[in-house]
Amino acid sequence: MERIASFTVDHNKLLPGMYLSRMDGDIATYDLRFVKPNTPPFLEIPAAHTIEHLFATFVRNSPLKDGVIYFGPMGCRTGFYFLVREPQIAPADAIRLAQEALLFIADYAGEIPGTTAAECGNYREHDLSRAREYAREMAAVLSGWQPEDLVYMA
Repeated sequence: MERIASFTVDHNKLLPGMYLSRMDGDIATYDLRFVKPNTPPFLEIPAAHTIEHLFATFVRNSPLKDGVIYFGPMGCRTGFYFLVREPQIAPADAIRLAQEALLFIADYAGEIPGTTAAECGNYREHDLSRAREYAREMAAVLSGWQPEDLVYMA
């Protein structure tokens, strides 16, 4: 089988941040790396689940919602995929939207959206406190992030 693009990136060189992973037509896939790959501890599943619910809810309710395609976790537990449509959401807008979502999560104190048995396949497994910590840490990483920072290191 053909080797997929994400496996061609040297994960030993990656640092936490936001990176443009690929472009498929007008769809931009951004990797939000919360954790340096292959360097435990990795994201705790209940907190990552909470980040997924809150981040997705925030961006899908933002003024840029029509350009948002997907937000979800990486199986390796180092971060999340954030897919948007360009040009509706330009790289600078994607960074800003991610920063705003992370700050929203860092300060969130309400009920987590989508946490009933009818809405979620694992509705009991959440950790808002740890999700807030992760979001706060990642917001600090992305503070001052610019479109030129979206490039994966060679």
